[in-house]
Amino acid sequence: MAHTPKIGDTVGDFQLPGGHLDGETFHRRDYTLCEQRGKPLVLAFYPGDDTPVCTAQLCSYSDGLADLQAAGATVWGISPQGLDSHERFARDRYLRLPLLSDHGRTVAKAFGIAAPLIGLRRAVFILTATGRLHWKHVTAVGATYPPAATLTAQLARLSA
Repeated sequence: MAHTPKIGDTVGDFQLPGGHLDGETFHRRDYTLCEQRGKPLVLAFYPGDDTPVCTAQLCSYSDGLADLQAAGATVWGISPQGLDSHERFARDRYLRLPLLSDHGRTVAKAFGIAAPLIGLRRAVFILTATGRLHWKHVTAVGATYPPAATLTAQLARLSA
């Protein structure tokens, strides 16, 4: 199993299918890490769509999206579920951030957060505009997550 990247490490490129709810339309496309170079990126890994803690986490990030974007960041939610599940989840909760499908847990394994039974450990990584790891929060159990305000504060440190 791969090790979780350390602060300052450059994160390797990856591509995952995903979708983004815009009004009534769920736009599906491939998302590539290298397309985000030039601005900070928040990667929010979560075990599953429509589970209590994951729903609270993704709703928190969607509700705080304007502040996160004002800090210059893009936010992606990543879990093992497929795009149909992501679309239902986004529509049911009106989530405004892209949800990416790591069905084979390839990216979760590369980040060292793949876990038996639950698929992956809940984790949030903030990458700089150059793709270096600035901040991370990886849970052992997965019942907690950093609120959007914590992420916004960490992003503010990037521009300070």
